[in-house]
Amino acid sequence: MNNTSNSRDMDVLTAVMSEKDFRRLSEFIHSECGIKMPPSKKTMLEARLLKRLRNLGIRSFTEYCDYIFSPEGTERELIHMIDMVTTNKTDFFREPSHFDYLTQKALPELIRISDAGIRTRLMVWSAGCSTGEEPYTLAIVLSEFAHEYSGFNFSILATDISTRVLEKAKTGIYEQDKIESISINLKRNYFLRGKDKNKGLVRIAPELRNMVRFRRLNFMDDDFGFRERMDIIFCRNVIIYFDRPTQEMLITRFCRHLAPGGYVFMGHSEALHGLNIPLYQVAPTIYRKPL
Repeated sequence: MNNTSNSRDMDVLTAVMSEKDFRRLSEFIHSECGIKMPPSKKTMLEARLLKRLRNLGIRSFTEYCDYIFSPEGTERELIHMIDMVTTNKTDFFREPSHFDYLTQKALPELIRISDAGIRTRLMVWSAGCSTGEEPYTLAIVLSEFAHEYSGFNFSILATDISTRVLEKAKTGIYEQDKIESISINLKRNYFLRGKDKNKGLVRIAPELRNMVRFRRLNFMDDDFGFRERMDIIFCRNVIIYFDRPTQEMLITRFCRHLAPGGYVFMGHSEALHGLNIPLYQVAPTIYRKPL
């Protein structure tokens, strides 16, 4: 029994993705998720999907393609394949200038024009939230801002296509070194140390976790599945994986859910120049919808 199992593992370990299989998978990933997979990504895709072949007991990428393109495979395996191919790199207070602009300019302006957060709840969307560092950072920043404005209230929606990262985000548990750069006061107010200090883990305080709603969302879905009008959208380091037509389609769709005068925060490596979208730039990588 063990010899058979070992033989199967060795077959998987030596599996090589053909150009035909790569083309089938890359086109499928693009159509389902919008993620572009140029030929330069072939080695990366092969390495990441080998784990799925091993878990499923599948010996070749051709067999894997046949499986995932079957009705049963699409239903059962697609979500796992997406988990393997999506990249999820994030940190607390990543690109800190965005949070400075948020509190010093965007929030006061939204309060001025519509009483957002005062008369009505401020709606914030972390689109492509990965393992949760971004939406929890937003919850911290907005909570601190609320100390200055009596009655200020907000709601944060955090979405991602990967169920794997969403499960981690919901737990709110992180390695200690993830919060090393955060001030002592913020650590004291919003993080709890694990009981076993040797594990070096911290957890987001319950009251902060309760401020964030997590849910799975595929940007390629025609209907994002919510009706709320967002005042602020953070979509950072996400659209770089899409081609330009998909980027334009996606940002246009975001704007349908964005209130007049609302803000969109993009990643530092993402430029919206040349896209036909209803936004104008107010600062580097920060855009606004006209009133």
